[in-house]
Amino acid sequence: MARLPRLYAPRIPQLVQARFARPLAAAGDPAPAALLDRTRTWLAEEVQRQPVALHAWALLPDRVVLLLTPANERAAALVMQALGRRMGSGLLRARVYEGRYHNALLEPGRWVLPAMVWAETLAVHQREVDQAARWPWSSAAEHVGLAGAPAQAPTLSDHPDYWQIGDTPFARQAAWRQRLQAGISEAQQQALDAALHGQWALGEKIFLSHLSRLATRRVSPAPRGRPKKTNPTAARK
Repeated sequence: MARLPRLYAPRIPQLVQARFARPLAAAGDPAPAALLDRTRTWLAEEVQRQPVALHAWALLPDRVVLLLTPANERAAALVMQALGRRMGSGLLRARVYEGRYHNALLEPGRWVLPAMVWAETLAVHQREVDQAARWPWSSAAEHVGLAGAPAQAPTLSDHPDYWQIGDTPFARQAAWRQRLQAGISEAQQQALDAALHGQWALGEKIFLSHLSRLATRRVSPAPRGRPKKTNPTAARK
């Protein structure tokens, strides 16, 4: 079956995930700090080269996750392709990604913040750390205001949804710390997983309807089954 074209719409944030064909470390092994440090540096450089606004990110031994708003249809793909090339030639000497990366478009005001929490707490769910901000290879520490962020970390461009959680940097950082501790609901987790797996948009019906007029392809799955047949006789009555 032919694969779907990339889903893109102007000024709409998207969640991007690429799983590694071979994890950087086996499950239960210590985090491969040197490998993750190099990958983080490459990611920072590639994000800087492309017209993307990066809102959140996470590097795990088994994947890379980005939440960003690209300025054009190709920008996100160019970041992921360049990162894959650099990891393949300078780190793994093999195919990097398990397959093509997946992306999902997100409704601002409803799904950006849950996606940020999901990305920044992945290390906790994978039992790499007990608190999200303690994982050096994500944007969590910067969002909660921890000092000593790595010099080669990707540059963030905070989404307006993040700015609305507090009137001052301190208030935003405190509010975000609480959100990371609370996490997201199982329903939100399932919705994000489904959107990424299917490479669809995630939002309310009115958002999806508007997005369908802007996007590069269908934004949600087609209804299953054949369309219902109308009864010509009944229609004439």
